[in-house]
Amino acid sequence: MIHLKIRREMINKSDKAKSICNQCELLGLARSTLYYTPTTTNDQDLKLMEELDRLYLEDPTRGTRRMTKELKKMGFRVGRTHVRTLMQIMRLKTVYCRPRTTVIDPAKYKFPYLLRNLVITGPNHVWCLDITYVPMRRGFMYLLAIMDIYSRYIVGWSLSNTMEAEWVVSTLKEAINTHGKPAIINSDQGRQFTSEEYVTFVKKLETVKISMDGKGRALDNVYIERFFRTIKYEKIYLEHPDTGHELQGVCSRFINYYNERRDHSSIGDVAPIERYRNAA
Repeated sequence: MIHLKIRREMINKSDKAKSICNQCELLGLARSTLYYTPTTTNDQDLKLMEELDRLYLEDPTRGTRRMTKELKKMGFRVGRTHVRTLMQIMRLKTVYCRPRTTVIDPAKYKFPYLLRNLVITGPNHVWCLDITYVPMRRGFMYLLAIMDIYSRYIVGWSLSNTMEAEWVVSTLKEAINTHGKPAIINSDQGRQFTSEEYVTFVKKLETVKISMDGKGRALDNVYIERFFRTIKYEKIYLEHPDTGHELQGVCSRFINYYNERRDHSSIGDVAPIERYRNAA
């Protein structure tokens, strides 16, 4: 087998004929190994983004106006426009107590929300996936996680310094190859999940239905949001990794613990892997 470093150097990011995912597949590389360098920005914005992330985890109903007020209380000199820009980079979505149907553009509402009043009967019935911003000492990255709702088992995850649809499809494909196809995949209406690449891939699975949260809905993807809150407060914020490789190790260790040893009262005080395998 060719050494890992040599295989990385063989990747041609400017090759339009073969995507990065295809090249990684041919070379036997995990795509995430190419994207361990955090996205960088100035120190002031990094501090602002870290505080925004904490404020969002504390209360996701805060919009740009309230976020700006909270930051000013902390001593930051920042305007609402800049806060809005940072929240867009971080993919922070303000949630509301009730549907705000007046702000939804019907032409862009790609797929209906299928989980309302749905009784989830077993593993691989419904998967949910989402992306969260991860602060680091010298930059930031994004974490994509895919959860089986019935068992709370994380069936797939990946890190990247970009939010390309190709990254999402590659991670989802790997999860399906490992665990089989779910009946329903639920996501929000982010551009990665409404992209042609993502929608085409899921439709080709034939038996899998696409479900999407309503804009501004607080509870549609609540389980994956709780997981993001848990991994940040119980691991990432405590260890504050410096590099992408360190972050990969931190996430890997916590997700293994979360899946295999962390009991959940909502599923009968067992670990997700036990409920997933015993019911499969």
